[in-house]
This record gives sequence, C-alpha cells and structure tokens, in this order.
Amino acid sequence: MLTDIEIAQSCEMQPIGKIAEKLNIPEEMLEPYGRYKAKVDHIALKDLPQKGKLVLVTAINPTPAGEGKTTVSIGLADALRLEGYNACLALREPSLGPVFGVKGGAAGGGYAQVVPMEDINLHFTGDMHAITAANNLIAAMVDNSIQQGNPMNIDPRRITWKRCMDMNDRQLRNLIDGLGGKANGTPREDGFDITTASEIMATLCLASSIADLKARIARIVVARSYDDKPVTAGDIHAEGAATALLKDALRPNLVQTLIGTPAFVHGGPFANIAHGCNTVIATQTALRLADVVVTEAGFGADLGAEKFIDIKCRMAGLVPSAVVLVATVRALKSHGGVVKADLGAENLPALEKGLDNLRRHLRNIREVWGLHPVVALNRFTSDTDAEIELVRRAAAEIGAKVALCEVWAKGGEGGRELAKLVMEEASHADPAAFTFTYPDDMPLADKIRAVATRIYGAKDVSFTPAAMKTLKQLTDEGCGRMPVCIAKTQYSFSDDPKKLGAPEGFTLTIRSVRVSAGAGFVVALSGDIMTMPGLPKVPAAVNIDVTDDGRITGLF
Repeated sequence: MLTDIEIAQSCEMQPIGKIAEKLNIPEEMLEPYGRYKAKVDHIALKDLPQKGKLVLVTAINPTPAGEGKTTVSIGLADALRLEGYNACLALREPSLGPVFGVKGGAAGGGYAQVVPMEDINLHFTGDMHAITAANNLIAAMVDNSIQQGNPMNIDPRRITWKRCMDMNDRQLRNLIDGLGGKANGTPREDGFDITTASEIMATLCLASSIADLKARIARIVVARSYDDKPVTAGDIHAEGAATALLKDALRPNLVQTLIGTPAFVHGGPFANIAHGCNTVIATQTALRLADVVVTEAGFGADLGAEKFIDIKCRMAGLVPSAVVLVATVRALKSHGGVVKADLGAENLPALEKGLDNLRRHLRNIREVWGLHPVVALNRFTSDTDAEIELVRRAAAEIGAKVALCEVWAKGGEGGRELAKLVMEEASHADPAAFTFTYPDDMPLADKIRAVATRIYGAKDVSFTPAAMKTLKQLTDEGCGRMPVCIAKTQYSFSDDPKKLGAPEGFTLTIRSVRVSAGAGFVVALSGDIMTMPGLPKVPAAVNIDVTDDGRITGLF
C-alpha cells in the first residue's frame, strides 16, 4: 500500500494557472511561488459578491483512534466537483511543530490530499516564518523600549508578549533572558509560544485588510506599566513594521487537490488555544469565486465549531449552509471506554455509550446554532453492519442523516453520498435560524458560562479570584463586548481529558484570563493548556528524510 507522500508524489499536478482558471481568477491576480502554488490578490477581488454556500466540517472530540477531519474536507470538495458543483476548499496551513512531532503531515491523507504535499507541510509560501518574524519584532521592540529609557514605564515583570517559533520545543517554555550586563538588556523571565498559538497568528486570520491588520496589531496588549495601565504594540510604534512583514502573508495561498480541485490553504491557529480556523480573507475570497466552499475548524465541535461560529462568523458575517460532523466507529467506541488495541472488535454496548458524544455535538449544532448537520462516518474495514446501523439510528433520533465516507481509499468517488446529503441539507438552510451561543452585550463571565453550560454540558463555572479580577479589569478597559475564546483540552467536553463521552454535572474551572486585543477576543484558560508543545518520545521527525536527488520521504 502506498504511503500518503508516495500517493502525493505520483499525482500529476496541474500548473497553478489552470487551477486559477477554474475559479475565473485572471493571471494578473496571481503571484506564483513556483509552478504549483501561488498567492492570490484578494484586494482585486474584494468587490465581488460572496455567492457561495459555506460548508463547515467539524468532528466529535478527537481520540487516539483518529477521525480524519481534514481528509473528509478534501474528499468532500472533490466529490462536490465530481457531482458538478464549482467547489473549492478553505483550509488551515500545517505547523512545522506538529508535522515533525506527532502528525508527520497535515495535508489530508490517502487519495484525499492537497498538493504539493511536501511544500504545504514544510515551508510552503513562508507565511509561518513571516508571522514568527512579526511576533519577534514586537518582542524585540518591547525589550528595546525598556532598554532605551522605558518611556512607556513598562514593568518588566508584567510583559505578556512572548517570543515564538514554529517548532515544538519544551525547553523554551520558560527561560531567563537579558543576562550579561546592562548592555545586553534587562534580565527577566521570558518564554516562547509555538507560532500557531501566537496572537499574531490569530490576528492575521481574523483581519479583513491591510488597514484592519495594522489597526489590530496596534491594539495588541504587550505589557502593563508600573501603574497598571495596558501598553500596546501601538504605544511602542511596532504596528507599521509588523504589518510590513505580514503584507504578503495576508494574501491567501492557492493550491490543488489530487484531482485538481482549487484549495485556499491559509493561516493556522490552534483550536484549543485560539479560534482554530483558516483566515477570514481566504474564506471570503473562496465564497466570491466558488458555488460551494468547504472549510474546517480544528479539533471537536465543542472547540473548533464553537469558535468558528462565535468568533469568526460573528466578526466576518459568515453563515454556514450546512455542517459536517466527522466520526468513526472506532473513535466512538473509544469514547465508550474501549482501549485502542481492542477497537477492531465489534462492541455494541461500548459504541452505544460513546454515541453520547456524537449526540451532544449534533444537538449543539441543531438546537444552539440552528444549523443543519450531516454525519460523515469515516469507514474502516473493521466496522460491522450492526455498528453502522447503530450510528444511523442514533443520528436519526436528532434528525441527522449519516453518509458512509471512503475518501481516504477512493478520493472524491468515496464521498459522493456525503456530497449529495450535504447539498440537500444546504438547500434547506435558513440563515434567519442561525444563532450564536451568546449575545455581544452579555457580560464576559456569563459568555464563558453560556459556552460551558450550553455547549460543554457543564453544571456551572468556577472562576479563580485572579480570573475574576482580570475579567473586571478587562470590562473596565472596554473589552466587555468581545467574544470569548475558551482554551481547554480537546479530548473532552470538560476540562479533564480523561472524561470521555458526554460528561455532565461537572464544574468548569477558569484559572486565568487574558485579552487578545488584536484578534479581538478574550481568552479564558481552563485546565492545563500549553502554548508550546513538546516532542513525543519518538518524533515524526525521526522518519523524515530526503534522498540524494532531493525527494522527501517519511511525511505521512
């Protein structure tokens, strides 16, 4: 059996100009990066109407068994093309840290991939590096402001802006810098985030233009002064230079699937830390050019879909026409308490128990957000007819249909059933029924409580004194109307990764709160969430190599 990278390398890619033609993008609006990828001039397209239907792909809570959300997204777009629709994709860019750490690649899998797979998984068009540089420029200017007389009266103990890099490196989570005497800066505690967890990443992904990006960067809170006033990137005059570094990164990247479906792959914030969606600009550009746009949100629907709706859709005026909820029988049995080694055996009682996770996500999609869900059941050879029928019955209880999905093995052909169901649901979409989890004018603490109780199934929320103090301070400083972004484990509805399925009656603990003023949301941290991951015992990097003739191996 061919590996993902072998499948990708055997594909005959079309020149990127041919892909652009499918969306009626003229050649002068392309900035090619080689033969098979290009930046698109979104500014020249901004006056076109957003005509397309938006389909969101999300999933049940992730498990070690895997769900295949990106693969389904790509396969669905290919299937829609085969069904005669002018479809395209709007996806996130992979991060080098997970690629070399756990994932080994994040451009789909099997016969449902975006290509050039190696480029997308590695340096691509340099967006990640530009974001890293812009972030670290601001960090350097903060420390330089202190060094050069500290005109903003910055308290070095209260600098909130961290440096970043696009690699998993636990060694950099906490460190002391500025050592070596006066000429080398002010000694202080510091640390690194991974680039995808940075506020610059979240800010770029929600910006609608260069002017909007610059204004957002200027609002970023980088520190607090000795008299407890926020100090922004605008206060140290960093917004112009940072925007200059991000000018090209703001343009969406155009690539293709294995069968030549256009794909915008742009931006990549984590969904357990930030909002987990690709850029507003890429999504809006796709909607102006295609009849159907397939996009995905990170992790399960409790994180990715909630933030896609309550943050991205709220800010950008987007309304999904349909929602695909990805699941596997294996993952549902995992939620029912089955260990990974035993997932291949039929186990209807465990599957029934695990289906509670699916049910809660479906109810949230229908009853909280007023959207139409379709279940994409990624099929494995070990799935039995009885197990598949049980999933169908559980979904039907909530008014959702199930499509068996075999896009990993068959590409778009394996997603035709899903494509038909999605378009059927999209045809019944009622934009007036679409609602958010909470209104803008609700107090910040109540917004957090609304997400916890309405989406997660929590009984209540407990705030530490420090969190409550920060919420009051942020409200007093004019941040009260911002949406909230809850950072928690992706593995459970709760803040305990071991509570699988659909736990109820728990109390969600918010230990700290911070503002991402550039992105425009308030982050509430629950549980033990790290913004700089570490590498596993055997990193995927161990298997990645390059041959003498330049062919990359080991990406999967």
